[in-house]
Amino acid sequence: MFSSLTQCIIVFVAAALVIIVAGTWLARLADELADRSGLGEALFGVLLLAGVTSLPDFAATLSAAIDARPNLAMSNIMGSMAVNLVFLGIADIVYRKANLEHAAASPANLMLAVLLIVLLTLPLLAFVTPVSAEWAIHPITPLIVVAYLFGLHLVYRTQAKPMWFPRMTRQTVEDKPEQQYHGGQTRVWIKFIVLALVTAFAGWVLMEGAKGIADLSGLSDTLVGGLLTALATSTPELVTTIAAIRLGALTLAVSNIFGTNCFNMLVVATADVGYPGGSIYHDIAPVQMTWGLVSILMTAILLLGMLRRETYGLGRIGFESALILGVYAIAMGVIIAIS
Repeated sequence: MFSSLTQCIIVFVAAALVIIVAGTWLARLADELADRSGLGEALFGVLLLAGVTSLPDFAATLSAAIDARPNLAMSNIMGSMAVNLVFLGIADIVYRKANLEHAAASPANLMLAVLLIVLLTLPLLAFVTPVSAEWAIHPITPLIVVAYLFGLHLVYRTQAKPMWFPRMTRQTVEDKPEQQYHGGQTRVWIKFIVLALVTAFAGWVLMEGAKGIADLSGLSDTLVGGLLTALATSTPELVTTIAAIRLGALTLAVSNIFGTNCFNMLVVATADVGYPGGSIYHDIAPVQMTWGLVSILMTAILLLGMLRRETYGLGRIGFESALILGVYAIAMGVIIAIS
């Protein structure tokens, strides 16, 4: 689509900036709609905000899959999930009152973390499981969709009728409406939907620029997808998470990250459906699954942190945040070295 490397870079950066700006507004609208709709921050973050902030990933990954570039597609979505978990570590640094996982403790967030680990294992199984060449999609792809929907049901039940509650402390921030809003909801919903469409279009444009960067610079699809596009398409998660923390919506901040990664598994399934060469899992390089394994490890570390509920860590950063930042740095070095 673009004829020069400079043009590709300009388009890539411009699309990333659009995603960042739109993501900031989305967080403000999401916090308001969570209160107005009665869903609460956890459910709104999982059901709506997570899907909206995943739209750039969805558009970018599907574009690469349809264009028969499996490594670019899978490295983008798998790399995005790892980056999103890093954002929780960054958010913990930003939130100085206490460890974020302590302050945002909720049964729904714990359930989301476990669900994400389950979902992440499925594409790994698909990668090592042979199927008939005549099948257009892998049998695990519809299983991912079913597991995701059943997981949402469990999250909803956990939020509506929790069987246990975290011990409340002075640092725990409860999920409850803190202000009254004036005016109707319709205008807010319209803004939310428009911004969602803008981020989706920007995600598609960003991937088109990324394809040009990969082709004209000589960089591999694995590096471009796992590092450049994964970071750029994940900026809505970072922006909305930081904005939610500044608004005091801590549960929304954490559930947005976990919910987004769970939703991204539907993006993986969609990539397999849209890929014209059969099962996408069998046409990708083994290195792509490294991001999946790293994401499982990072999610498990965060789950330990939410169960431990350390109030303050070294430098007021939880041990789990320090660990996931270290794990990601090592994984990124390995990916660069072997790509």
